[in-house]
Amino acid sequence: MDLPAITSLLPVYRRYDLAFARGEGSWLWTTDGRRMLDFCSGIAVTGLGHAHPRLVAALIEQAGRLWHVSNLFQIPELQKLADRLVASTFADTVFVCNSGAEAIEAAVKMARRHFWARGMPERNRIVTFQGAFHGRTMAGISAVGSKKMVEGFDPLLPGFDIIPFGDRDAVRAAIRPETAAILVEPIQGEGGIRLLPEQSLRGLRSLCDEHGLLLVLDEIQAGMGRTGTLLACEQAGVRPDIVTIAKGLGGGFPVGACLATAHAASGMTAGTHGSTFGGNPLACTVAQAVVEVMTQPGFLAQVVERGRSLRTRLDGLASEYPDVIAEVRGLGLLAGIRLHRDSAGFIRALQELSLVTAPAAEEVVRLLPPLTVTESEIEHAIELLAAACRNHPR
Repeated sequence: MDLPAITSLLPVYRRYDLAFARGEGSWLWTTDGRRMLDFCSGIAVTGLGHAHPRLVAALIEQAGRLWHVSNLFQIPELQKLADRLVASTFADTVFVCNSGAEAIEAAVKMARRHFWARGMPERNRIVTFQGAFHGRTMAGISAVGSKKMVEGFDPLLPGFDIIPFGDRDAVRAAIRPETAAILVEPIQGEGGIRLLPEQSLRGLRSLCDEHGLLLVLDEIQAGMGRTGTLLACEQAGVRPDIVTIAKGLGGGFPVGACLATAHAASGMTAGTHGSTFGGNPLACTVAQAVVEVMTQPGFLAQVVERGRSLRTRLDGLASEYPDVIAEVRGLGLLAGIRLHRDSAGFIRALQELSLVTAPAAEEVVRLLPPLTVTESEIEHAIELLAAACRNHPR
């Protein structure tokens, strides 16, 4: 195997030849001065756009007051964030960390500890789904099991039963006396913007209730308003036991959280989990500002409206260029265009046209505009997508 040359920056990314100097709202400026429309949002991270005034003010104010204290002490900013998340979601309790991967780690530990605390340590297996993405930690890649993710990292963490996405019969067959939980993304982002139908999500809730399992939802990409509700599971009327969020929670500042019911989290007592940086005042102040903005009256309704507008225009584009676009997928402002071929070339062409997007599996181009995107910006993006379609090889 030819190994890449080691440089000062570990070569684990295939980076585009673009570098950005600043951003404002839905726009980015490259280091050489090009203005580009951002329909990537740092892969669903900058949900309120770049340099949102409310977030900038919150960060600056807190930065001048206090950055970090240990979780050995009370952290008022952390408590305020937890209180707000509990008030806005299904959750009774919250663990705040630094990333989505860390939130997944907390969720896996919580699910296993739940049954251990009830005298059932043998109930430690978790049902997961092919095509998922749960982060790059050993637990995250073990839960997915794809060759791309796990090659060279054996031995993997045991205890995951990986089945086809959306296959109810496979789920039922995978449940055994050792099963503790089902872990699923309501919408697979990296997997190609694949939606789990609402009835399927409700079916998983019923199966968990039937067998006494915990339903764990990974909403790291689909959550925080991206589908038009604060959590995507709200659209199906499903109350989960545990939900992981991150990405849009900090609006660009690194922060994640594991939300849970009191029942699911009852095994997590003092000393069972922790984080040096998780819950620091800077991150919590910014995240609290994000939640405040997203829960303002009318904000999420506007996301729904913009999402419908984007979908209508994308469907029209697919009808106009059926030999280029095979399918439009998504919900709200989490959208994907599945091409017949060469999505990588299509993304590069969009960059030349000054539109920033993101790749996904199954030849899908992800469109993840800020939740604050305007109608005129959506119209401009469609014009650029149309131009790329006209020049895309058939």
